[in-house]
Amino acid sequence: MQQRIRVPAGRRAMPGSALAQVSARPPGDYAPDSGAWPAASESYRSTGWGAEYHDSDARVFGQGGLVRARSRAAAAQNGVAKSGIDKYVSNAIGTGIVVRSAHPDPAIRADLHQLFDDWAEESDAAGLLDWYGQQALAVRSMLEGGEVFARHRQRRPEDGLSVPYQVELIESEHLPLHHNGWNGSNRIKGGIEFDPLGRRAAYWLYRSHPGAAVWDTDAIQQSRVPADQVIHLFQPLRPGQSRGVPWLSWVLARLAEIDEYDGAEVTRKKISAMFTAFVTSANAVSDHDNPMGQQFARDLNGALAELMPGTVQFLYPGETVDFAAPKDDGSYVEFMRAQLRGIAAGMGVTYEQLVGDLTGVNYSSIRAGLLEFRRQVEMCQHQVIIHQFCRPVWRAWLRSVLIEHFPRQFARDPDFRKWSRARWMPPAWQWVDPEKDIKASVLAIENGLTSRARVVASQGEDVETIDAEQQADRQRAADLGLPYSGVAIAA
Repeated sequence: MQQRIRVPAGRRAMPGSALAQVSARPPGDYAPDSGAWPAASESYRSTGWGAEYHDSDARVFGQGGLVRARSRAAAAQNGVAKSGIDKYVSNAIGTGIVVRSAHPDPAIRADLHQLFDDWAEESDAAGLLDWYGQQALAVRSMLEGGEVFARHRQRRPEDGLSVPYQVELIESEHLPLHHNGWNGSNRIKGGIEFDPLGRRAAYWLYRSHPGAAVWDTDAIQQSRVPADQVIHLFQPLRPGQSRGVPWLSWVLARLAEIDEYDGAEVTRKKISAMFTAFVTSANAVSDHDNPMGQQFARDLNGALAELMPGTVQFLYPGETVDFAAPKDDGSYVEFMRAQLRGIAAGMGVTYEQLVGDLTGVNYSSIRAGLLEFRRQVEMCQHQVIIHQFCRPVWRAWLRSVLIEHFPRQFARDPDFRKWSRARWMPPAWQWVDPEKDIKASVLAIENGLTSRARVVASQGEDVETIDAEQQADRQRAADLGLPYSGVAIAA
């Protein structure tokens, strides 16, 4: 039997409070007793605390559309929000996450690399970006909208592509959050169709962006697209989560508040600088008697109208002017800095990156902050971006390549896992003092603590490419009789 909760006499369950949410608790989730943890108490200190009893999708399905719309508005209109997104994208993607095949045959690896480099310039179904530009746009869309979709697009041989395959990026609005129900024995949650085993079976996508419904009738038409044709990029925050959450969700309210505060501060400064002088005369003053040659700033009723900066305003006899003097307590800079630090933390970037303020920063402190930031970015690179987005594209591209360019080799060795093994190399991190890092890497290689290939990969480069370039440099220098002092470290 479910326990009945009584509200103590004299206390009223305020909307949104823990007491008001008691009725939402699942059966068997009883109210805490007097010896509970402080975080579970029902005392006056907990008044107004929120509590979450829903599953990972309920809040996203109910409020995700509004939060996403506000996030997009902030990214388009708020410079701080745009700066945070720009900084994260430039660090997570930069010039692009490079893939290098791990196939055991060097000749096949070289052919795959050349084919992929050629295809990277043709990857975008819209024809606007290369493959690395699509990576940056996909991550930007994930940060701003919480998620982004991509479709595998197989092309015809007569399209003239180096590989008959392209990638189409699709904004999250194309998949309706409110589409829930059943398709036979498959359940549909937030536009995603799941089979009885909980695997993704299909996506019910709008044919066009729903925001184009005013002129595009296809925008309200849905198509069932099999899941193996769709990539869904988002960061799961809870087990069972189906849809993504905009990365600005945690700071949107604060961004709006500091925008209002900053606007109020600007208005205060403008008001403070608005008035110059008011002149009162014992006698009536007409426009012809105005020694400054200024016209009265009055409306049709004779009241003082809007004044311009630097105005010298003459008053009628007996008129006085009283106006508020906005108070300046000198806390603007510190308040804004504190708010921006909170916003930076919520967006996952450092305060210095967000606003470019390096006041009081030294090499050691900024390096320590960047190390933590880069650890977080690396986690997102490998667990989300590469796993959900880059790897499926690589495998889909490889299947097209094997059919078109390696039919006989693949027929002899049809183990697709061997063909699809690859190394992923995000862009290298740059430091203020790279000499120290290079010396540390050389010492680690010389003492057997790492390999040269790993060090080169950490710099976003391919060791085989560098070796080939060094060999070509030495051969060219020898052919031309030029001195060449470069000495390669033994692999």
